[in-house]
Amino acid sequence: MRLYALAFGAHPDDVEMSCGGTLSMLHRHGKSFGIVDFTRGEMGTRGNATIRAKEAKEAARILGADVRVNLGISDSDIERSRKNLLKVVEVIRKYQPEIVFAPYREERHPDHVHTHQLVSNAMFYSGLRKLKTGTLAAYRPRRAFYYMQHRTFIPTVYVDISNDFETKVDAIKAHKSQFFNPASKDPETVLSTPEFMDYLLGRMRYFGRMAGVRYAEPFWTLEAVTITDFDSVI
Repeated sequence: MRLYALAFGAHPDDVEMSCGGTLSMLHRHGKSFGIVDFTRGEMGTRGNATIRAKEAKEAARILGADVRVNLGISDSDIERSRKNLLKVVEVIRKYQPEIVFAPYREERHPDHVHTHQLVSNAMFYSGLRKLKTGTLAAYRPRRAFYYMQHRTFIPTVYVDISNDFETKVDAIKAHKSQFFNPASKDPETVLSTPEFMDYLLGRMRYFGRMAGVRYAEPFWTLEAVTITDFDSVI
C-alpha cells in the first residue's frame, strides 16, 4: 500500500496532539496516511501497553488513518542504533510516502529527540539502492514537516485545521488513560490535568491567530516551501 503521508511519533498520542488536525484534513481531502508509533508507551505513568494499543487504534479510526504501525522499540530506550534505523527505513520503503511528519529536533523528552534523528536519517538512507532491506526497493520521501511538542520554535508553515479541530480533539481524548479522567485511579501527570487540555486548545487558537485562521498547527521545514498556486494562499 502506497500512502501519501506517514506521521511518526515516539509514543501513542504524540501524533494526535501535534499534527492530528493536519492528518484529519488530509483524510477529508482524500489523501491516504499512516501513523507509525516507535514504542507502546509502556513506561508511561498511566495505563499500560495493552490499554494504550486499544486507544491508539480508536484514535487512528477517528482521524481516518489507513494504517497504524508500532515498531516495538522499547519506551524510554529509543537508541540511535543501526537496528532501529533500519526499522524506520523499512516502513518508509513499504509505504512510500510523499511527505513525512516527525518531531522537531529540540525537545524535552529524549525519546522525541531520538525519533527526530532516526526519521531524518532514515529519510536519506531509505533512498540508497545498495542498502538492502529484504525485497523492498529504495525510496526517498519528498519532504518532512516537523511538528511542535513541548519545545516551541518559529514555524515555517501553518496548517489551517479549523474544519478538523473537533476531530483532532476527539482523537486526543481517545487516549483515555493519558488525559483528564476524574474516575481514574492512576497517579496524576501533567497530561492528565484539566489544564493540559486547555493548554493544547489555547496553542491551537494562538497559532490560528498567527496564521489568520481560527485554529492552526505549526510546522518547521528544512527546505523552503514552494508556492505554485496563489489561489491557495491566504
